[in-house]
Order: sequence, then structure tokens, then C-alpha cells
Amino acid sequence: MLAWLLVGLMCYLPANLLPMLRTRTLGHETDSTILGGVVELAHHGAWDIALVVFVASVVIPISKFVVILYLVASIRTRTRLSVHARIHLYEVVEFIGRWSMIDVFVVAILTALVQLGFLASINPGTAAVFFALSVAFTMLSAQALDPRLIWDTAEPETPPHA
Repeated sequence: MLAWLLVGLMCYLPANLLPMLRTRTLGHETDSTILGGVVELAHHGAWDIALVVFVASVVIPISKFVVILYLVASIRTRTRLSVHARIHLYEVVEFIGRWSMIDVFVVAILTALVQLGFLASINPGTAAVFFALSVAFTMLSAQALDPRLIWDTAEPETPPHA
């Protein structure tokens, strides 16, 4: 499970450094990274959309990495967080995993909708592939984590003294 997570993290770095979208308007081509797109959306006054993109593309993936690492560490060492809370964290990561591809879907939809020849076109950048791979590997990492291992760390109940 840690191997999947490490590969997901290795793919997440170029997903944020390389261009996610390649936009061409009237012959002028512009590349946008994820954070560059967030800044550009905010600059044009679309704070709500910028916030959604930032949360979906940066906050959630980083949170998934941190939570999975925490869950693995909590299996190996004692932790203050209860077993029920850790199981809840695991379920949240599992649920969010399905929705993490929304960024890739948005890029695909924009690519399909904005193809006006010389006037305007949008194409996916190489970051879209790395982002999709990062999401897939993170999902595999979460699925490889056996939640029974979390339950095994529960403190055994002591029987009442008679």
C-alpha cells in the first residue's frame, strides 16, 4: 500500500508542475498549471470556481496522502485517535477516491467543447495524465489498506472484576 502511495505522490508532483491545459486563442498559445489556473480564475473574479478547483486539485489530494500515511502509521504505532475515528477517515478517503477524477473530466469536457479551429481551442496538457495516474495510484493505495488492521489496534476490553 505504501508503494502505491509513493508512486501516486511521485505522479502528483509533475501534475502540479507541468501544464494541465494548453489554450489557444487567435493563434496565441498559453499553458496553465493547476495553481496557475486557480490564480487566473481568481484574478478574473471567479473566486468560487477558483476555490473549487483549489480544493479539488490541491487540498483533497494532499489530504488523501496525509490521511493514508497517518492510517498506516496508526496501525504500526499507538495513536490517540479512536478506532472508530480512524475507520471513518478510511471510509472518507475511499469515498473521495471516486470523485477525485473530476479534474480530469473537466479537462476532457473543455477539450471536447472548445474546438473552434484558429479562433480558440483547449487541449489537455501532460499534467492531466500525471494527475489521473496520481488519483488512480492513491485509490489503489487506499484499497490495499485492509481496514481490519485498524480494528486490530483496538485496545482489548478488560472484563469486569467480580
